[in-house]
Amino acid sequence: MRTPIVAGNWKMHKTVAQAVELTRSLRRALVDVSGVEVVLCPPFTALAATREAIGPAKIGLGSQDMHFEEQGAFTGEVSPSMVAELCQFVILGHSERRQYFGETDAGDNKKARAARAHNLTPIICVGENLDQNRAGETAAWVGGQVRSAFEGISPEDASRVVIAYEPIWAIGTGLAAEPAEVNQIIGVSIRGTLSDIFGETVAQSIRVQYGGSVKPDNVAAFAIQPEIDGALVGGASLKSDRFVELVKAFTP
Repeated sequence: MRTPIVAGNWKMHKTVAQAVELTRSLRRALVDVSGVEVVLCPPFTALAATREAIGPAKIGLGSQDMHFEEQGAFTGEVSPSMVAELCQFVILGHSERRQYFGETDAGDNKKARAARAHNLTPIICVGENLDQNRAGETAAWVGGQVRSAFEGISPEDASRVVIAYEPIWAIGTGLAAEPAEVNQIIGVSIRGTLSDIFGETVAQSIRVQYGGSVKPDNVAAFAIQPEIDGALVGGASLKSDRFVELVKAFTP
C-alpha cells in the first residue's frame, strides 16, 4: 500500500520567525499522528530555520523549486546540492512557476532528473487549465505532462517521485474539483500513463496527491478516493489547526 503524503506549500508566505512558530505548532499537534508522511515547504529563506524547528520530529522538509544545474552564473537560483543539504523533497513544475516564470515541461524534466541524482524526492505538479478542462482535453494534456516529466528517469527513480495533480482552475480559487473525477483522472490519465511507461508495478508504487482548494470541509471526500494518496496544500497549510485537520484526514 502507498503511504499517504500531505505537503504544505507555503508559497511566498512566512518570515523566518513566522515559519519557526508555525513549525513548532505543527510539531506539537502531529506528535501522535502516524501512517501519513508530512512535508513542509517554506520559502528558501526559512528552510534552515524550519529544519532546525522540525528537529527529531518525523516531518519532511521540501524546497519550492530549484535549478537543474549544479552551479554557475544563475543569479537568484539555488542548485540541487544546495537544496539537498537541507531538504528531502522539492516541488517542481507548479503552475505558478509555469505561468509567471516561464517554466516548461522540458525544463522541469531536467529538474526532476537532477533532483533524483541528488537523492531528492521530486513532487512534480501537473494539471490542466479551465479551457482545457471544458474542452475535454484533460486526459491528453495531463498524460502528456506525465510522459514529459518522466522522460529519461529509470523505473527505480520513478518509484521515488511524487506527482501532484493540480487542476490550474482550482488553485487558490475555492473551486475544488469533484473527488470522483479527480480519482478517475489520476487512475486513467496519470497512473495509466505511468503503467504504459514503466509497467503496472511501478505505476502502482508512485504516490499521486491532489491539490487545488483543499480545505478541512472538503478533504474527507478526497481522502476516501483510492487513487488519491494525499494532498499538496496551499492556503490551508498556513494555519496549524487547518493543516493538521488535512493531515489527519489521510491517516489510515
